Amino acid sequence: MSILLAYIHTPEGDAALNAAVDEARRRGTSAVVVTVTRPVGKVDPAMSTEQRLDAVAALFADAGVETDIRQLPPSNDAAGDILAVVAETRPDVVVIGMRRRSAVSERIIGGTSQRILRGVDCPVVLVKAAAS
Repeated sequence: MSILLAYIHTPEGDAALNAAVDEARRRGTSAVVVTVTRPVGKVDPAMSTEQRLDAVAALFADAGVETDIRQLPPSNDAAGDILAVVAETRPDVVVIGMRRRSAVSERIIGGTSQRILRGVDCPVVLVKAAAS
C-alpha cells in the first residue's frame, strides 16, 4: 500500500504535500513523491530543488512515513510522466494540488491535474491552496 504525491513547489503543491503526509499517516502507509524538474527560468532562487526535496522528505520522516522521492527531468508532458510512475507503483491513492481556474479556462487549457485525474484507476485527492 502507498500513496503517490505529484508535487511541485507552489501554494497548491504545498497544500497537497500536507494532505499527502496526513493521508499516509492516517493509512499507515508509505509515500511516493513525484516531482518534475522545472525549467531554469521558473525555479525559486530562494532554495535549490535538492534543498526543497530534502525538506519534503523531512516532513514525511517527521510524520513517520517512509518515502521514495522521484525527481523527473524537465518535460513537455509532466502529466504523462507522472501517469507512468502511477502505472509502475500502483498506489492506493494519488494526491495532487489543483489551481483555481474558471470553467472556460479549464476547457481551453486542460491541465496536468485534469489529465492525471482522468488517467488513474485509483482514488484521487485534489487539494486547493487556501484562498489568499
